[in-house]
Amino acid sequence: MGQSTRLAELVQERINTFVASKRADLEPLGESIEDLLTAASDFLSGGKRIRAYCISLGFTACRELNLTSPLNNDAARVVNAAAALELFHAAALVHDDVIDRSETRRGKPSVHTNFARKHSRSGWRGQAAHFGVAAAILLGDLLQSWADELFQKAVDSSEPAAGSRARGHFNRMRTEVAFGQYFDVLEEQQTTFAPHAEQMERATRVLLYKSAKYSVEEPLLIGAALAGASTELEKTLSGFGVPAGVAFQLRDDVLGVFGNSAVTGKPSGDDLIEGKRTVLVTLTRKELNTSLRAIFDDVFGDAEMTSLQLEMLQRTIRETGALDQVEELIAKNMRLAQRFARSPEVAPAAVEKLVSLAESMAKRQA
Repeated sequence: MGQSTRLAELVQERINTFVASKRADLEPLGESIEDLLTAASDFLSGGKRIRAYCISLGFTACRELNLTSPLNNDAARVVNAAAALELFHAAALVHDDVIDRSETRRGKPSVHTNFARKHSRSGWRGQAAHFGVAAAILLGDLLQSWADELFQKAVDSSEPAAGSRARGHFNRMRTEVAFGQYFDVLEEQQTTFAPHAEQMERATRVLLYKSAKYSVEEPLLIGAALAGASTELEKTLSGFGVPAGVAFQLRDDVLGVFGNSAVTGKPSGDDLIEGKRTVLVTLTRKELNTSLRAIFDDVFGDAEMTSLQLEMLQRTIRETGALDQVEELIAKNMRLAQRFARSPEVAPAAVEKLVSLAESMAKRQA
């Protein structure tokens, strides 16, 4: 069994045990606790566990990590921290779906959609959609609180210096994600596109802080800190994590336009319908003349977009060469990450795992 598979099992077990303990503690509050607890359990089942795996790789880049049962103290710390990040990631997704008004997540109804349907089935007073949003916000807040609680367990069982550094990375990650999400929301409110250079800077800023650093760099640094890594190793892991995370998000942007909905769990072309001003879209517009750009902009972000209009936008992105440019950026960032993975500061046991991780992030299909 590979380290990623074993870790995913351990993280799921830890999450299940944690939620079960909360259910027991909250029982005096009455039957209504089941609404949020069941939603939490359902949402926390499965997933890629990328951030959890990055924590384990950050640790392994410094020293050996043994995930066999019974878990030693090192492994228990890593599992607690990894489970905490999965809880935080779940909270971010729940809130992200509310912000984006997304009706699906991983091929299933999103949390706010499920709660809205529960309201309708129950025949309650008020607006079902509002209830769904309110419940989803509260679930996200609950998951964030639990994430902090679990992460503190990892900190408390660490050496003080290591725990403090890990906590610093965790806190910075949460702050950066909030601002990255705000940058994304802010960008969607703009009535026009900025000049190309400025628009690229904005798109890159969203990409970096909403996803790239949070998906790879910070989890690696958290794992490394828990292992007592040197400053030099942390710098090397940052050198790996940022381009690997950029490749990860650029691939996500490609999938958001051309992905197979049966694989991604999201409607094909969803980013074009939502009007996401990604690097891919920004590069496309640069290659269009004034009249064609006006046609593109008129259709882009239209919630009532027809399938023919969607196909037109997809075809335009291909024909301008923007898709090829993004593929080149993905490959470039993957190669840069792999060079850092092979740095002498990285423990030999982690080198090829990091190399493989960068490749899988660049070439993933979901």
